[in-house]
Amino acid sequence: MPREQATIALDVGTTKICTLIGEIEPGRPLNIVGVGTAESRGMRKGVVVNIDEVAGAISEAVEQCARLSGYRIGSAFVGVTGAHIQGLNTRGVVAVSSTANEIAHADVDRAMEAARVQAVSHDREVLHVLPRGYTLDGQEGVRDPIGMSGHRLEAEMHIVTAATTSVHNLVRAVKRANIDIDDLVLQPLASAEAVLTPAERDLGVALVDIGGGTTDIAIFHEQGVSHSASIAVGGNHITNDLALGLRAPFALAEDVKLRYGTALAGDIDPGEAVELKTFDNEEGEQVSKRLIAEIIESRMQEIFALIRREIDRAGYLRLLPAGVVLTGGTAELRDIRQLGRDVLSMPVRVGRPGHVVGLTETVTRPAFATSVGLLLWAGGRDAEPVSSASLAGAGAQWRPNGRGVGRWLREFLP
Repeated sequence: MPREQATIALDVGTTKICTLIGEIEPGRPLNIVGVGTAESRGMRKGVVVNIDEVAGAISEAVEQCARLSGYRIGSAFVGVTGAHIQGLNTRGVVAVSSTANEIAHADVDRAMEAARVQAVSHDREVLHVLPRGYTLDGQEGVRDPIGMSGHRLEAEMHIVTAATTSVHNLVRAVKRANIDIDDLVLQPLASAEAVLTPAERDLGVALVDIGGGTTDIAIFHEQGVSHSASIAVGGNHITNDLALGLRAPFALAEDVKLRYGTALAGDIDPGEAVELKTFDNEEGEQVSKRLIAEIIESRMQEIFALIRREIDRAGYLRLLPAGVVLTGGTAELRDIRQLGRDVLSMPVRVGRPGHVVGLTETVTRPAFATSVGLLLWAGGRDAEPVSSASLAGAGAQWRPNGRGVGRWLREFLP
């Protein structure tokens, strides 16, 4: 008989679907007790393009995970990505309502609401309302104003929104796989939970999650999120380049990338070659490893140039002492750290989930940072399953705690 539900993470990516089950106890490392993966179908650049195919792939991953763990899976924390994601920094200003001029939770909520209304349009869903800091009677740098005295409270917020249709299609796909949603979480925020240190968040760091269809960026400064964005390019573009350059099927190009891929071509001996069955020669032909590396390096240089441009556009190009932390499946390419340092001109490291026990052999790779991070995100709050059908009709409204949609729905839906 299946055991009662633990905490479940569902990462619906362009390349793979991953389900993790974790046992979370205060003061102890996250215990991974179940892992299920399936090849992603019906997704393109982080967006659902075929609900039935996505639902089928989710069911495969969930069933595999349930068999391994012995847990019953009824709901999950679900990651969200895609080029439709937008981040906006806003400021809300309110007068303190208490006659004693003591800041209460209601004052913070009103300031957050004043900031939120600037970010919402009819075709957008608010995923997160994340505090960056507060200013009290002109005093900047206040992190927690509750209980302090003052007359005028300003809340600086980072609002993350997503296209309503994209969110609702994801919700419907998850629901069709008979899974309810505890929370929707922006994927780079989840990945950050798994791979960033408090010191990096405080000094200034960019979390860059390079997935199959998108590259997601979240910039942290003084513990808060200062900027978030998604670029519609990722590891699948490298595979496409290889398929075109080698005149080979996509599946073969993906295998070549995983087996022989490196981000630096200069270190490869021009005489080294591998035998591949291409469209030109089904019997097999010798293909230079240097050529493979050159194709990969060219695309990775472009991706890093886009990352650099986004960081520069946000105004943080020279304000990130901790540099960039790379994660996601593409971060597993050999020598990607060195190429990143050359293009970005800042420190770069590859982030791997840590502080986990149990079935760690697989999940401590960069490709599983989002899945592990979703569990860690869940560990920071109490959660109850939320009906995906209710979520799909909720519309774009405010989630006052900034952690996601789950608690907001419980407070405001009938």
